[in-house]
Amino acid sequence: MPRFGIMTAPMQVDYQDILRVWREADAIPEIEHAWLFDHLLPIGGDPTGPAYEGWTLLSALAAQTRRLRLGVLVTSNRFRPPAVLAKIAATVDVVSGGRLDFGIGVGSRPSHPLARREYDAHGLPFHDPAHAVGSLAEACTVIRRLWTEDEPFDFDGSYVQLTGAFGNPKPVQRPHPPIMIGGRSSPTLCVVAEHADLWNIPGGGDIDDLVRRSALLDRYCAEIGRDPATITRSIHLPVAYDQPGTTRKAIGEAVDAGFGHIVLGLPAPFPEGVARWVADELVTA
Repeated sequence: MPRFGIMTAPMQVDYQDILRVWREADAIPEIEHAWLFDHLLPIGGDPTGPAYEGWTLLSALAAQTRRLRLGVLVTSNRFRPPAVLAKIAATVDVVSGGRLDFGIGVGSRPSHPLARREYDAHGLPFHDPAHAVGSLAEACTVIRRLWTEDEPFDFDGSYVQLTGAFGNPKPVQRPHPPIMIGGRSSPTLCVVAEHADLWNIPGGGDIDDLVRRSALLDRYCAEIGRDPATITRSIHLPVAYDQPGTTRKAIGEAVDAGFGHIVLGLPAPFPEGVARWVADELVTA
C-alpha cells in the first residue's frame, strides 16, 4: 500500500499556518509523513517574502507533533558542512522521538535563478556538478559514520576532511534514520544506489521519464550487487485544490509505476482543514 504525506513549503507563509496544518495532519492516520523544503530565500512569489530555515523549523514542528514521520525534502548538501548536518539531524531525531527521515541532495541547479541567488546572498560557494555529486557521496558516508560509530575517527576525502570526528548524542533510530536522496541525474542515482533507503524525484510531468529513471537506478543497484527493492521509490506531486481529479490521476500513475511513497505538495495559502481534505479527496477517494 502506498504511504502518503504532505509537503508545506515554508515560504510566503507564517509559522502558525504551517503549525496548524502539521497538527491537523498529525491526527489523521491516512497522512503518514510531512516535509519542509530547504531554501534560504523564496523560490516563488515575492522574492523578498518570508522563507524559514528548514531544519530549525523542522525541530519546532517535531516538538509539536507526536506521530508523523518528518523531514526536509531535501536538504541541500551545499548549505551545511556534513558533520554539522549530522549533528543537526541527530538532534531532530531525538526531539521527535525517532521520527526523522533524513532527506539530502546535491542542492539547487544553477539553471534555477531564484534558487541560485541564495548562495550569493548568504556567502555560500556554488561548486560545479561534479563537485556537488562527489561531495554528496562523501557526506552520506561521514554522516552515517557519525551516527553509528562509538569512537572518534578521521576522514580524509576529496571533498570532506575531518579530524577527531564524533557524534553524541546518537539518533534515536537504529542503526540510523532512513536516508532519502533526492535527484534525477545519472551521477546522483549512482549515489542513491550506494547510500539511500529512499529515493525521491519530482513528479507532475512525464511519468515515462520517471519510469526510465527508476529503471536506471535498478541498473546501478545491480552493478554494485544491491537489491533495488531495498530502495523505496518516493515521488513529490503538486496538488491543485480546485482539480483533485488531476492529482488523483497522477497518484494512480505513480503508484502503478512503482512509487509507493507519495509526497503531496500543498500550495500556500493553506485552506482551513486542508489535511482532512487531502485524506478525503486524494488518499481515500
